[in-house]
Amino acid sequence: MDISFIGAGNVASSLGEMFVQAGHHVKYGTPTPKGEQLSVSEACDFGDIVCFAIPYSVMNEVLTANKNSLKDKIVVDITNVIHLEDWSPIPLGEDSSGEQTSRLLPESKVVKAFNTIFADVMKDEKRIINGQKLTVFIASDDLEASGTIKKLSDSIGFEGLIVGGIKNARYLEAIAHLNIAILSAGGTTDAGFAYLQRK
Repeated sequence: MDISFIGAGNVASSLGEMFVQAGHHVKYGTPTPKGEQLSVSEACDFGDIVCFAIPYSVMNEVLTANKNSLKDKIVVDITNVIHLEDWSPIPLGEDSSGEQTSRLLPESKVVKAFNTIFADVMKDEKRIINGQKLTVFIASDDLEASGTIKKLSDSIGFEGLIVGGIKNARYLEAIAHLNIAILSAGGTTDAGFAYLQRK
């Protein structure tokens, strides 16, 4: 599968490497490409799945500029709505980055996923903690896209969990804020959430 990342920071590079190890083709798009990186528009064209791991503050501009290239594609919003200088949350009220992405891209298959996982545990040797796989929470109004991202999550050793429609992206973003709050209170980035349910 061809997968693009818009952004090439810690989350994009760590998650992208896991996808490569699982046999997928991964390319990175940045505003100022270096080495094998693509431009943002080229990366939007390349991927069957296009993952956005960029600051929330630039999402609107980047999505709007590449709207046509993203038509009919799975678009994964990995962003968290935070101030970059101190990771504090930006209040959106009854809204979320995932829902905003979905409204901006009505002809794309928008999925919120991977935003609750620190880059430090996006590694084969760290994705399991105390015998439990970390959970990738997945929210989308497109059931087929949700299933694809679940399979992708499972293929790299996480436990994909579909939680319903894109409206639930607001709860995924709240989980990320909680993760950061725990870190700020003396926690570590070598940590994450595992959702357990008796079957």
